[in-house]
Amino acid sequence: MTKSRRNRSWYGMMDKDGFIRRSWMKNQGFPDHAFDGRPVIGICNTWSELTPCNSGLRELAEGVKRGVWEAGGFPVEFPVMSLGETQMKPTAMLFRNLLAMDVEESIRAYGMDGVVLLGGCDKTTPGQLMGAASVDLPTIVVSAGPMLNGKWKGRDLGSGTDVRKFATAVKAGEMTLKDFMATESGMSRSKGVCMTMGTASTTSSLSEAMGLSLPMNGTLPAVDARRMALAHMTGKRIVEMVDEDLKLSDVLSKASFDNAIVANAALGGSTNAVVHLLALAGRVGIDLTMEDFEKGGEIPLLVNCMPSGKYLMEDFCYAGGVPVVLKEISHKLQPANTVMGKDISHYFDGAECYNRDVIFAYDAPRKPAAGLRVLRGNLAPNGAIVKPSAASDHLLEHEGEAYVFETIEELKANIDREDLPVTAESILVLKNCGPKGYPGMPEVGDMPIPAKLAKQGVKDIVRVSDARMSGTAFGTVILHVAPEATAGGPLALVKTGDRIKVSASTGVLELLVSEDELAERRAAWVAPEPYYTRGYAKMYVDHVLQADKGADLDFLVGKDTRPVTRESH
Repeated sequence: MTKSRRNRSWYGMMDKDGFIRRSWMKNQGFPDHAFDGRPVIGICNTWSELTPCNSGLRELAEGVKRGVWEAGGFPVEFPVMSLGETQMKPTAMLFRNLLAMDVEESIRAYGMDGVVLLGGCDKTTPGQLMGAASVDLPTIVVSAGPMLNGKWKGRDLGSGTDVRKFATAVKAGEMTLKDFMATESGMSRSKGVCMTMGTASTTSSLSEAMGLSLPMNGTLPAVDARRMALAHMTGKRIVEMVDEDLKLSDVLSKASFDNAIVANAALGGSTNAVVHLLALAGRVGIDLTMEDFEKGGEIPLLVNCMPSGKYLMEDFCYAGGVPVVLKEISHKLQPANTVMGKDISHYFDGAECYNRDVIFAYDAPRKPAAGLRVLRGNLAPNGAIVKPSAASDHLLEHEGEAYVFETIEELKANIDREDLPVTAESILVLKNCGPKGYPGMPEVGDMPIPAKLAKQGVKDIVRVSDARMSGTAFGTVILHVAPEATAGGPLALVKTGDRIKVSASTGVLELLVSEDELAERRAAWVAPEPYYTRGYAKMYVDHVLQADKGADLDFLVGKDTRPVTRESH
């Protein structure tokens, strides 16, 4: 091969430095011709036994390698930090930006020409894409894929969604603790991510909708042999992308993000898509704002999956998957390039729906105008979001008295008190759970239904916070209030008994307190003392942006594509 590639300044030098790099790589058994100038493909793997969602990525990496070798490339697998959503404290979101740093610097420091991102669990795919975007090599995604449907007593179980429903049912006396615990063994029956339309399945589906993966990446079950074949074909395609010099910046455009917003609405996708898309846009220099998410507000819900429906990702796959959804919303999509080097329209060529109870038609949707809504007002000057497809219609226009929890500890200690002075008309408010406040903006915004209300049969109540919620969660939950309380946002000033007005139809979130009273409260407000005073967490708190900017670190926004010229020896 004569084409000059990035890897030549690592492996093509006929000097001491080239000798060192080739010689040490040969201790793994690679022959001379592996260093003949062929594309070196990095396989960025977030496999970990502490990230159960990603536990199948070792096998998928082998599939990618087969495809790379077949296409004449040289595959090299490397590890990066793995973020186990269900296992990490205080929240995996605290470490998304650290993963992005790990990915960025690994790609930059090593002699690869293109990269395959192997992710799955909620924060891994966004973190990997953010890091890769800041280096801007040819890049493609392979996701872990969803688990098989959960099973218990002849019914399907949805990870996250049913856990929340069952926990409330136990409080209400509608389910025994014994039965609740019995569902545990049937919930997660295979490797893979949540089989509900949680954040992991949302991000893998949106990777497909944005043309960052091959078709069907979003829905093929983790243990389906076709996902291994997808990995193989992805390895083959990344070599071609290097030959074409098709970089991530050649794929991602404003149209790609607009298409993701529309697709997320039709999918009933996670609210977490907002912070991840905002952060990714910041890395590639695309001006994406909260206002852009209003483009999804009038898009109908087409996918009948938990938490906005009854089916699971396995069913969605067999019904036709993301290509069918893209075909249904094709008149709302903009022309956009993809990793295939073709317009996104090629992703749904010949797509057919095999089950209309799982994927509804655009003109006969499961729910009209169900996309995420952006709310603003004196309580959220920089915006907040709500997910109508997972909310109670009658609560999307609501006014009620606030009951305030200053911290997550206060909430957990008091939420199930029998004398908690709340009614079904109350609005629960949780403070100090934003990017700086927790820190890391955890998935606690879907506060539990108070026990006294659960026993009365109350299934939903309006909740407002600066936190996030799991993509598997549901309810009338107003999230990502910006600025957050810890940063001195108006949420910090709310007191129990204040009245709050919510209107999803007009995009309003108002604290019905006079400006004079709020000024007095602001003058008396004292910022909480920081909990972390060292290490990455301190750096995070000092530099994290607010939710409306994607909660990236301020010094990580943008990219650096300069070649590395200095040698290590």
